[in-house]
Amino acid sequence: MKRSALASKISLLTTSALISLSLSAVETRTLNNGNLVLEDIPQIPASIGQDLNRYQNVRSAGFDGWTQNGESIIITTRFGDVAQLHRVDKAGGARHQLTFFDEPIGQVSMQPNNNALAFTMDAGGSEYAQIFTMDLKTGDYKMISDGESRNGALLWNRDGTQLAYQSTRRNGRSNDVWLASFDENNNPEHEIAVESPDGTWWGPRAFNKQADKLLIQQYISSTSSLVHLKDLKTGKLTVVAGDKEKQSRNFGLDFDAKGEGVFITTDRYSQFTQLVYRNIKTGKETIVTKDINWDVQGTTFNKDKSRAAFVTNENGLSRLYLLNTKTLEYKPVKSLPIGVVGGMEFNADNSKLAMSINTPKTPTDTFVLNLKKDPTQAGKLERWTYSEVGGLNSESFIEPELVRYPTFDKKDGVTREIPAFVYKPEGKGPFPVIISIHGGPEAQYRPYFSSTFQMWLAKLGVAVIAPNVRGSSGYGKEYVALDNGFKREDSVKDIGALLDWIETQPDLDKERVAVFGGSYGGYMVLASAVHYSDRLKAAVDIVGISNFVTFLENTKSYRRDLRRVEYGDERDPKMRAHLEKISPNNNVEKIKVPMFVVQGENDPRVPVTEAIQIVKALREENIPVWYMNALNEGHGYRKKENRDIYQQAVVLFMQEHLLK
Repeated sequence: MKRSALASKISLLTTSALISLSLSAVETRTLNNGNLVLEDIPQIPASIGQDLNRYQNVRSAGFDGWTQNGESIIITTRFGDVAQLHRVDKAGGARHQLTFFDEPIGQVSMQPNNNALAFTMDAGGSEYAQIFTMDLKTGDYKMISDGESRNGALLWNRDGTQLAYQSTRRNGRSNDVWLASFDENNNPEHEIAVESPDGTWWGPRAFNKQADKLLIQQYISSTSSLVHLKDLKTGKLTVVAGDKEKQSRNFGLDFDAKGEGVFITTDRYSQFTQLVYRNIKTGKETIVTKDINWDVQGTTFNKDKSRAAFVTNENGLSRLYLLNTKTLEYKPVKSLPIGVVGGMEFNADNSKLAMSINTPKTPTDTFVLNLKKDPTQAGKLERWTYSEVGGLNSESFIEPELVRYPTFDKKDGVTREIPAFVYKPEGKGPFPVIISIHGGPEAQYRPYFSSTFQMWLAKLGVAVIAPNVRGSSGYGKEYVALDNGFKREDSVKDIGALLDWIETQPDLDKERVAVFGGSYGGYMVLASAVHYSDRLKAAVDIVGISNFVTFLENTKSYRRDLRRVEYGDERDPKMRAHLEKISPNNNVEKIKVPMFVVQGENDPRVPVTEAIQIVKALREENIPVWYMNALNEGHGYRKKENRDIYQQAVVLFMQEHLLK
């Protein structure tokens, strides 16, 4: 053997030995009865837990539905470790706990003409949610799904005798529509209503009054969705809105009072989703919100379909309107606080509209809007719940500023701008910066209340910037498609442009910037570390994609085709080569910043293997990496004891790597 070859072999063996030693030297400990595994994470000083205690005891109270008499509401809130169902009987009234499970409650749907409800719940964050029914008089509950499939999208018919839902129970991977018919003892009999013919998602949207027709949603991708009408007597399935060959977003809402037409939202006439009324027989469509150039995102109808309420998303903030469904006239409700509205429902006699409202300074609470006889007129707004904010003074919380910063490309000859919400602490600066990148990718950062952001602002003294890079929803169908397929890394370039913008701001410290994000946002964190390590100090990747090919091959089968439409099909050789090229795990030698990787063992979306492989690769490159894995969690942490330690560890990580 030649000397150079021998030297090379010795060098290789030495390197391998060092890597082996490095990997075996990982310091591992567990917390929370062994459910939380921490690798190379230092002991968290007790002072951090004490300092953050109040921020970690913020609660919320989201609206779930009205009771049968229309006088009490059901909410989801947390008094123990996970969120459970409670009943509230009046504005500001006490919360009466109804469920006491170890797992958080998922979707809730009130059963009409019965003092009962249906809800979903999974185990350990697996997202294989099962359906339960519960008698509100006795508190008795029972599982009505098969215990194995993934279920959701609960929808009762108007008399409460049938429950439509989405389920994978046929074969474990197809997202079909099922019907559960209940007898006089409220026992169900299940039958399939629509079999998904492909890898797309199908779910129920609305029954007509006679319960012989069902409006059904088909979701293909963030830019393509269709609405179907199922005749439950004849079995005929008809496309109501959308065309698979001509991509557009179409979402079914409800039938009109006579069942002659349906309300939908669509972007076929605009960059944004507009509220449209469609006559079923003639196919004629009337654009209701043609004067509103924002997405219509939330809509609910009262029992007799004489009025509706809908919400628009205007630059991330909600605006509520009341609609006369006969005349199609609508008016805005001006009494609402500025924030984000969701979870709306009219009560039994149509005199009240309940909803969840979240503002930059207050967590989600339930409000009730009193209504006047005119379908477009609102009365007094009452706050029914007052969620605790850990004894903190909410008036001291920081509200964000909406900015738009220039990026690398142009639209119609003009430099494109990226919207971002900027939170700055009190004082002059320059402040260290945490860039928080949302998931999706077709999601949108909206200025919800965030105890995490407020904690960082107050305890770390950092500024927080939440950008809506290309591919985000809320800014039109062209914008949401700008990162698809081979254009994936264009969204990463928007983070580079944000770093450029930070350099121009005298009150922001360009030398101390960290990136933080979960799910697709986790991929963006890793990709930003690949491309901009010389401009970053720290990175936190939460349940993030480290390799698109392995992600697509290992994500659960019921969602694989849906993700292929967004990210590209790894079975196509050209796309596979592209996905491998841009995957952070294949570019780990370019990452030079300390990394904190957070994962849930039972994650069905981004499997734990995505975290394992990036942690291993970082360690082989001798990059400092902290790793936290919760064995009883999935896509994010929902149990308070795990979430508390994770948040404390993030603060310690930022103190160690961003602030110094």
